[in-house]
Amino acid sequence: MRGVFTFLLLFALLPFLPLGVWRAFLMDVGLFVLLFTALALSWDLVARTGQLSLAHGAFFGLGAYGTGLLLPHVGTLPALALGALLAGLGALLLGSVTLRLHGLYFAIASLAFSEVLRTLALKLPFTGGPIGLPVPPPFGGGLPLAGYYLAFAVLALAVALSLWAEKSPFRLAQAACRQSEAVARVLGVRVVRVKLLSLFLGSLVAGLSGGVYAMKALFLSPYEAFSLARAVEALVIPIFGGLYTTLGPLLGGVVLVGLEQALRLWIQEGYLVVYGALLVLAILFLPKGLLGLLGGRRG
Repeated sequence: MRGVFTFLLLFALLPFLPLGVWRAFLMDVGLFVLLFTALALSWDLVARTGQLSLAHGAFFGLGAYGTGLLLPHVGTLPALALGALLAGLGALLLGSVTLRLHGLYFAIASLAFSEVLRTLALKLPFTGGPIGLPVPPPFGGGLPLAGYYLAFAVLALAVALSLWAEKSPFRLAQAACRQSEAVARVLGVRVVRVKLLSLFLGSLVAGLSGGVYAMKALFLSPYEAFSLARAVEALVIPIFGGLYTTLGPLLGGVVLVGLEQALRLWIQEGYLVVYGALLVLAILFLPKGLLGLLGGRRG
């Protein structure tokens, strides 16, 4: 718990630190760390039930487009909330049809859901189609730090949900679903309800992340908003940091997103090759993630 709150405190104070000429760059990196760590925590919340979701890119995109379309009409915070609700409704639709599937079958169904939404965003006229959708800045552009602290609020919500699921009796239901659904049913766990609630809560956070991302980018493209890379990033960060925990995705988000941005700055061409190689080596030699490494050293 101390580690989690230390991370939150550092991110809350980042805009007030003496960063000098690196201020703008580090603020941008910090914002992306906040958003993609929140996305990772939302994925981990679903993974605790044993489901491998590849739909978090879809929830991210639904939140981004919902916020971007509504922002000029209802204002920043209502648009953000309605965009997240749209992602939640998408999760309920997906979950009601597919959550009786297991393992790779659910993963393939969730990936197909993402592809369907990306195709719709390319074809529907009000989304801007392949041309894209311009998004106005939050609060009319009057608050320079608005985007950063909106991202911080999304991460704080993700941390709160993750800690609730980690510390409450709900974690026992999730663990039972992950270990054996048949045994969980015998014990009285309503498996589909537990998995559907986890997916819904995770999709809300993913939708909020997408909404803040839309306000930061000021432009949305279906190829970017519904990208498979978003779903992959959402699962890689918890695996790298430590699954089924709150601190693990926080560690993974800071290291991976920070490393990617640093490599992008230092190695402008081919940085993804170096990043990918480092990631593969880390997953091979750190099977329990960074949290497992730190725990092993303490032991």
